[in-house]
Amino acid sequence: MITNEVQRRTTEAHLRRFEEALANLEAKAGDEPTKLAKVEIGAVRAQASDLRAELEEYDRLRSGEVSSIEASSLAELATLLIKARIVRGWTQRQLGEALGVAEQQIQRYEATEYRSASLARICDVAAALGINVTERADLGGPSAA
Repeated sequence: MITNEVQRRTTEAHLRRFEEALANLEAKAGDEPTKLAKVEIGAVRAQASDLRAELEEYDRLRSGEVSSIEASSLAELATLLIKARIVRGWTQRQLGEALGVAEQQIQRYEATEYRSASLARICDVAAALGINVTERADLGGPSAA
């Protein structure tokens, strides 16, 4: 997941390299590529597709067209917080300033998907971003008792 403009530019550069590599592989393979060439082309094409999807998601979040983000598990809450920051148009520095912590701390939180953050800090992040997180617990069957 792309979390900031530096990562976006880096991802764009990687995508350009993958697209160049793909063009070279396809030109080298010609009209009747070997099995190995087909596998290489497929792998490079898949990686380029993944990078394009990451760029599209980041751009969609930055565009302001997203008004709701869902997490299907508690583990996905970190991704939700990162996406919410992007949707708000905030940099990691701006979130850090709102919380009274250094930009590097926000970078660490996001790089580790908030694993090192306390529940209180996660609540602070949500509040600073002005997002409303709803809670629901699915108990999934009979109790173990």
